[in-house]
Amino acid sequence: MQLTEEQKNAVAHWIGEGASLADVQRRLKDEHGVGLTYMDVRFLVDDLKLQLKEQPKQSEAVERLAAAKQEGDSERQGAPAAGVHVTMDAVTRASALASGKVTFSDGETADWMLDQTGRLGLNPTNPEYRPTEADIMAFQRELQRVAQGFG
Repeated sequence: MQLTEEQKNAVAHWIGEGASLADVQRRLKDEHGVGLTYMDVRFLVDDLKLQLKEQPKQSEAVERLAAAKQEGDSERQGAPAAGVHVTMDAVTRASALASGKVTFSDGETADWMLDQTGRLGLNPTNPEYRPTEADIMAFQRELQRVAQGFG
Protein backbone atom coordinates (compact mmCIF):
# COMPACT_ATOMS: atom_id res chain seq x y z
CA MET A 1 0.00 0.00 0.00
CA GLN A 2 1.30 3.43 -0.92
CA LEU A 3 0.87 6.27 1.54
CA THR A 4 0.16 9.83 0.47
CA GLU A 5 2.65 12.58 1.24
CA GLU A 6 0.26 13.86 3.92
CA GLN A 7 0.25 10.44 5.60
CA LYS A 8 4.04 10.17 5.39
CA ASN A 9 4.37 13.64 6.91
CA ALA A 10 2.01 12.64 9.71
CA VAL A 11 4.13 9.56 10.45
CA ALA A 12 7.29 11.69 10.52
CA HIS A 13 5.59 14.16 12.87
CA TRP A 14 4.43 11.40 15.24
CA ILE A 15 7.87 9.79 15.33
CA GLY A 16 9.38 13.23 15.98
CA GLU A 17 7.06 13.56 18.99
CA GLY A 18 8.35 10.25 20.35
CA ALA A 19 5.60 7.89 19.19
CA SER A 20 6.31 4.16 19.24
CA LEU A 21 5.71 1.88 16.26
CA ALA A 22 2.52 0.66 17.91
CA ASP A 23 1.36 4.28 18.32
CA VAL A 24 2.03 4.97 14.63
CA GLN A 25 0.20 1.79 13.63
CA ARG A 26 -2.84 2.74 15.75
CA ARG A 27 -2.91 6.37 14.59
CA LEU A 28 -2.63 5.43 10.91
CA LYS A 29 -5.66 3.18 11.38
CA ASP A 30 -7.67 5.63 13.53
CA GLU A 31 -6.85 8.89 11.78
CA HIS A 32 -6.24 7.83 8.18
CA GLY A 33 -8.05 4.50 7.84
CA VAL A 34 -4.80 2.78 6.84
CA GLY A 35 -4.34 -0.68 8.33
CA LEU A 36 -0.71 -1.79 8.40
CA THR A 37 0.95 -4.63 10.25
CA TYR A 38 3.52 -3.80 12.89
CA MET A 39 6.26 -5.04 10.55
CA ASP A 40 4.93 -2.84 7.71
CA VAL A 41 5.12 0.16 10.05
CA ARG A 42 8.70 -0.80 10.97
CA PHE A 43 9.64 -0.92 7.27
CA LEU A 44 7.82 2.37 6.63
CA VAL A 45 9.79 4.13 9.36
CA ASP A 46 13.02 2.70 7.92
CA ASP A 47 12.06 3.70 4.36
CA LEU A 48 11.33 7.25 5.53
CA LYS A 49 14.73 7.24 7.27
CA LEU A 50 13.14 8.20 10.59
CA GLN A 51 14.80 7.54 13.93
CA LEU A 52 12.68 6.26 16.81
CA LYS A 53 13.31 7.96 20.12
CA GLU A 54 14.57 5.67 22.85
CA GLN A 55 11.68 4.60 25.03
CA PRO A 56 12.08 4.32 28.82
CA LYS A 57 12.13 0.80 30.17
CA GLN A 58 9.06 -0.35 32.07
CA SER A 59 10.89 -0.44 35.39
CA GLU A 60 12.05 3.16 34.92
CA ALA A 61 8.50 4.32 34.16
CA VAL A 62 7.07 2.48 37.17
CA GLU A 63 9.79 4.04 39.34
CA ARG A 64 8.90 7.45 37.89
CA LEU A 65 5.25 6.79 38.66
CA ALA A 66 6.08 5.79 42.23
CA ALA A 67 8.27 8.88 42.64
CA ALA A 68 5.40 11.16 41.57
CA LYS A 69 3.70 11.02 44.96
CA GLN A 70 1.91 14.04 46.32
CA GLU A 71 3.72 16.24 48.87
CA GLY A 72 2.53 15.88 52.43
CA ASP A 73 0.97 12.47 51.82
CA SER A 74 3.46 10.37 53.75
CA GLU A 75 1.01 9.31 56.46
CA ARG A 76 -1.46 7.82 53.95
CA GLN A 77 1.24 6.17 51.85
CA GLY A 78 0.57 2.57 52.94
CA ALA A 79 -3.23 2.68 52.99
CA PRO A 80 -5.58 2.57 50.02
CA ALA A 81 -7.13 5.91 49.11
CA ALA A 82 -10.66 6.24 50.49
CA GLY A 83 -13.38 5.83 47.89
CA VAL A 84 -11.08 5.24 44.91
CA HIS A 85 -10.15 1.74 43.74
CA VAL A 86 -7.35 1.08 41.23
CA THR A 87 -6.43 -2.19 39.53
CA MET A 88 -3.64 -3.06 37.11
CA ASP A 89 -4.29 -5.18 34.03
CA ALA A 90 -2.72 -8.64 34.07
CA VAL A 91 -1.92 -8.12 30.39
CA THR A 92 -0.83 -4.55 29.67
CA ARG A 93 -2.53 -2.83 26.74
CA ALA A 94 -0.60 -2.32 23.51
CA SER A 95 1.65 0.76 23.52
CA ALA A 96 1.38 1.10 27.31
CA LEU A 97 3.93 0.44 30.02
CA ALA A 98 1.17 -0.16 32.55
CA SER A 99 -2.62 -0.06 32.38
CA GLY A 100 -5.71 -0.82 34.40
CA LYS A 101 -9.04 0.42 35.68
CA VAL A 102 -10.12 2.93 38.32
CA THR A 103 -13.42 3.35 40.12
CA PHE A 104 -13.89 6.81 41.59
CA SER A 105 -15.70 7.67 44.83
CA ASP A 106 -18.94 8.44 42.97
CA GLY A 107 -18.95 5.02 41.26
CA GLU A 108 -17.83 6.26 37.83
CA THR A 109 -15.15 4.14 36.16
CA ALA A 110 -12.30 4.77 33.74
CA ASP A 111 -9.45 2.95 32.05
CA TRP A 112 -5.98 4.33 32.76
CA MET A 113 -2.64 3.81 31.08
CA LEU A 114 0.94 4.90 31.47
CA ASP A 115 2.40 5.43 27.99
CA GLN A 116 5.92 4.95 26.67
CA THR A 117 6.89 8.51 27.63
CA GLY A 118 5.63 8.21 31.20
CA ARG A 119 2.42 10.18 30.60
CA LEU A 120 -0.63 9.04 32.52
CA GLY A 121 -3.94 8.95 30.66
CA LEU A 122 -7.55 8.40 31.74
CA ASN A 123 -10.38 7.23 29.50
CA PRO A 124 -13.68 7.44 31.43
CA THR A 125 -16.50 5.05 30.58
CA ASN A 126 -18.77 8.09 30.33
CA PRO A 127 -16.95 10.45 27.91
CA GLU A 128 -18.41 13.53 29.62
CA TYR A 129 -17.35 12.48 33.12
CA ARG A 130 -14.76 14.63 34.90
CA PRO A 131 -13.53 13.35 38.28
CA THR A 132 -13.22 15.80 41.13
CA GLU A 133 -9.79 17.14 42.03
CA ALA A 134 -9.96 15.16 45.29
CA ASP A 135 -10.65 11.96 43.33
CA ILE A 136 -7.76 12.67 40.97
CA MET A 137 -5.43 13.14 43.93
CA ALA A 138 -6.75 9.94 45.54
CA PHE A 139 -6.36 8.12 42.20
CA GLN A 140 -2.71 9.17 41.96
CA ARG A 141 -2.00 8.01 45.52
CA GLU A 142 -3.80 4.70 45.01
CA LEU A 143 -2.07 4.13 41.66
CA GLN A 144 1.28 4.71 43.30
CA ARG A 145 0.42 2.23 46.06
CA VAL A 146 -0.75 -0.40 43.57
CA ALA A 147 2.28 0.13 41.31
CA GLN A 148 4.68 -0.32 44.23
CA GLY A 149 3.06 -3.68 44.88
CA PHE A 150 4.04 -4.76 41.37
CA GLY A 151 7.64 -3.51 41.65
